[in-house]
Amino acid sequence: MATRVAVLGAGPGGYAAAFYAADLGMEVTLIGEEKNPGGVCLYKGCIPSKALLHVAKVVDEAHHATEWGVTFGEPKVDVDQLRAYKNRVVEKLTSGTGQVAKLRKVHYVQGRASIVDPTTLRVQKSEGGEETVSVDYVILATGSHPTRIPSLSLDSPRVLDSTGALDLPEIPKTMLVIGGGYIGLELGSVYAALGTKVSVVEMTPGLLPGADRDLVRILNQRAEKVFEKIHLSTKVTGMKDAKAGVTVNFEGEGAPAEATFDYVLVAIGRRPNAAVEGLERTKVKVNAKGFIETDAQRRTAEPTMFAIGDVAGEPMLAHKASHEARVAVDAIAGHKAVFEPAAIPAVVFTDPEIAWAGLTEADAEKQGLTVEVARFPWGASGRAIAIDRVDGMTKLVIDPKTERILGVGIVGSGAGELISEGVLAIEMGATASDVKLTIHPHPTLTETVMEAAEQFFGQATHVYKPKRK
Repeated sequence: MATRVAVLGAGPGGYAAAFYAADLGMEVTLIGEEKNPGGVCLYKGCIPSKALLHVAKVVDEAHHATEWGVTFGEPKVDVDQLRAYKNRVVEKLTSGTGQVAKLRKVHYVQGRASIVDPTTLRVQKSEGGEETVSVDYVILATGSHPTRIPSLSLDSPRVLDSTGALDLPEIPKTMLVIGGGYIGLELGSVYAALGTKVSVVEMTPGLLPGADRDLVRILNQRAEKVFEKIHLSTKVTGMKDAKAGVTVNFEGEGAPAEATFDYVLVAIGRRPNAAVEGLERTKVKVNAKGFIETDAQRRTAEPTMFAIGDVAGEPMLAHKASHEARVAVDAIAGHKAVFEPAAIPAVVFTDPEIAWAGLTEADAEKQGLTVEVARFPWGASGRAIAIDRVDGMTKLVIDPKTERILGVGIVGSGAGELISEGVLAIEMGATASDVKLTIHPHPTLTETVMEAAEQFFGQATHVYKPKRK
């Protein structure tokens, strides 16, 4: 008899688990709230935001082209058509996952599930009626939701979270983004490119808390031109309805005491969806931060239940969830598998993009580790100069004794496409010599990784900086 598995949640972690389990011959039931598998990432997050960011980049490049002798007319934005384009992207991907689920003979149920006991789920189906699912194992992949601050809650259509902002209600004249993290900066960049005067408020001293400051510094130089205002070390202390807008109160040096905006986007992070109905009927434990506790195989304290993705801990990233999914399914199948990556890449899809993996300089300092950092500025990259995007830098965090690459950080156009080489180098235990001796195609931005490794030895072809003795 085949192993019966139910996956609760159909995002990148959930459907990856369901599809892999089906590939291994298990009988799989996948439960999600949307018409097809996809979850927040495909329907309301990663994918629609990247579609809009692509549009924003095209608009920006059209303006930038005047410096190359190419002039376009001022872009005209048809909001309805733009929204339709974004929706087509989502529909194409999610209909694809639905088709793949059918090909794999995964039983997909649209609805909301509750836990009856560790091997039984009850699903309130979206089309009406209930379905009881009896299984051998359950994988919890319920994801996360935008963080809300009760003191700043305002029941107004002009106060948006990330989901509402992606629906593009209109292109406002002004917008305030509360939160200088990746969600706020990405969506703020979209609206700024479409013509909105966007201000950003961040309670910490810098944008993108957690990222190395040298990477953020380059982004910040561009952000100061893109955004109307950036208020750091500033708190929002209150919001209230105003005529055709929202009046916001601030507390921070250099910030106004009060200002009114057409829309306010609250983007201060996400919280795990661990409040699954009936979870108290199991031995599953939830920690103080709201995450479900798991072991290295992603098994919870309840032997038949696993948890993956946002609900199982940080970082809250789709690709991390997908890899956890395979570990959990392998564990169910009796294979030797644990989740212990040396590097999980993170990408901020602003312009320029920021990407990093492995040990950051900030982490090294906190842990008291001795590292050497090799940086290669994109101002010395032939490809970066050719495409007029020298606002970038590639760096390697290296163990000076073993020369092993411990971390990689990149800021620049397309950094998210470049970081995978760094992830592979870290996972494979590559040294600076390995990367230096790997022939990279010319002229490309990937060369900056090789030249950063050469820089470690004071031998970068396009930068003269002898290594200190």
